[in-house]
Amino acid sequence: MTSPPRRLSPPPEFATSSRRSSAKGSALKAHEQRGRRWGLAHLRAADLGRVWLHASPSVRARVAAELELPLLDSLEALPSAADTVVVAGGGAFIDRAKRFRQGARPGLRLIAIPTIWGSGAEVSPIAVLNGEGGKEIHVGEDLIPDHYVAWPELARSVPPARLRHACGDVWAHALEAFTSPLATDTIRRNAAELIDEMAAFELGYDPRWFEAGAAACLLQARSSVGLVHGFAHVLEAPLAAAQPSAGWGHARLCSTFLLPVLAFNRNRSPKVETLAAEYGLDVSRVELLAHALFDAADYGAAMPLAAERWGDIARDRCSRTNCNVVRRDSLEFFQRFSPSPVTA
Repeated sequence: MTSPPRRLSPPPEFATSSRRSSAKGSALKAHEQRGRRWGLAHLRAADLGRVWLHASPSVRARVAAELELPLLDSLEALPSAADTVVVAGGGAFIDRAKRFRQGARPGLRLIAIPTIWGSGAEVSPIAVLNGEGGKEIHVGEDLIPDHYVAWPELARSVPPARLRHACGDVWAHALEAFTSPLATDTIRRNAAELIDEMAAFELGYDPRWFEAGAAACLLQARSSVGLVHGFAHVLEAPLAAAQPSAGWGHARLCSTFLLPVLAFNRNRSPKVETLAAEYGLDVSRVELLAHALFDAADYGAAMPLAAERWGDIARDRCSRTNCNVVRRDSLEFFQRFSPSPVTA
């Protein structure tokens, strides 16, 4: 990979890892069928032409040493002669690279290395950026990276709290895809299988979360998300500005509001129970995991702003595809919400 630039040629398509072959469903494998998933060996073996690396500060030194690629300080500094850029970072970092390619360098090959699970940006046709007016959501097949690299060891240095929040992000994608009014039968079946498999994962470091996160992201991209993401998209920027040292982010907000929104949806109609019964999903088990992710202190800290911004939350494009209608008077449920004790 450090040899002189070569003419770009198509990289080999690699088969899906055999360790997934015994899974009972296709939920965790569907996103690999187009040959997008690579390992480090695949990346090193591929002829990528003139290639540069753009990595987030937290992993920059390690990734640069391992891959021995020239480093970029910014995507705008990418030479015009580049054929490929390898981007290593979290979801927001990868999304910025996706939009850069879409807008400025449409012929560029983009290879993503996610350093934490949750967003699924490495496989998604969606890019979510922070704009002056809030979240900017861009959609297009040309936003999907050409390949993504499985390197789960990069997540070992992530603080446990962030890993736990990332698990909540995956759970929100999977559950909201399953309950979405736009979901097809196939999406619901795959989401139910995925949820059943995820229920066995620890809420912490587990390499399987990367594949689950990618699968959940694709499911919600093909259906929609709901009120959990309505809360997260509206509240992230103002909470981060109001409490800059608190570490608010999208995944933390998804973890915080997963249980209250599940309770809201179950309170408003039997839709969740009806769907769960039809697709063989154990709602009580899902509720137990949502309880494990819930942080009452975070909820208490976020709710005053949620009340202030309730109109924006209720009108958010994500909230409009919640499985139950979100109204102006729905705020009262969340102001009164207190988790009921559950037992395993």
